[in-house]
Amino acid sequence: MTVYMTILSIILSLFPTLILLLTGSTIVYFIYSHNIFCIFAILFFIYGLPLVVFRLHEKIVPIPQKISYLIGKKYSPWWGSHQIQVIYIAIPLLESILRLIPGMFSLWLKLWGSKIGKNVYWTPSLEIADRSLLEIGDNVVIGHRVAFSSHVIKPKKENLMLYVKKVKIGNNVFVGGGSMIAPGVVINDGQFIQVNTILLPNQKIGRVC
Repeated sequence: MTVYMTILSIILSLFPTLILLLTGSTIVYFIYSHNIFCIFAILFFIYGLPLVVFRLHEKIVPIPQKISYLIGKKYSPWWGSHQIQVIYIAIPLLESILRLIPGMFSLWLKLWGSKIGKNVYWTPSLEIADRSLLEIGDNVVIGHRVAFSSHVIKPKKENLMLYVKKVKIGNNVFVGGGSMIAPGVVINDGQFIQVNTILLPNQKIGRVC
């Protein structure tokens, strides 16, 4: 099985390394120079630059919510967007810090394109694979180590099939710790998802009132 990568794919595969190099070199410069502006530069490289690149990428090549394939000569917008976000999955502490400030993490996700309601509580430890593909209502509690993934990949013959679809959660929902939420899952208002629940692609929980 041969994986073909477009020029844009190759460039974005190096994006996490670029962020680490920019951040690391700025930290070293700050140690020697004590220049206060280095702190702002570090924050920009960690939080600002990936967000700016993602928004530009999304405007030019938005992620299609459908079945597609990763192997071939056609560029995969999802794969590129994943490379931009992967640093937050590899180093979860970067976003855990944001979750310690009330309202900050919800704002962060909104900047990435998610729709987040009021009074959403996020525990410090969770994983979100696709920050632009979440829709969450009001008064929602997300338990410890919950994992959201708006994509799934599976082998199919000589290729890798990719399925992408937004996750939607209604109002007054509790998602128990350790649960895994797959693409296309819809949790309607007032539902209680027990601990360690695995919701499969396109699974719907509860009825629309």
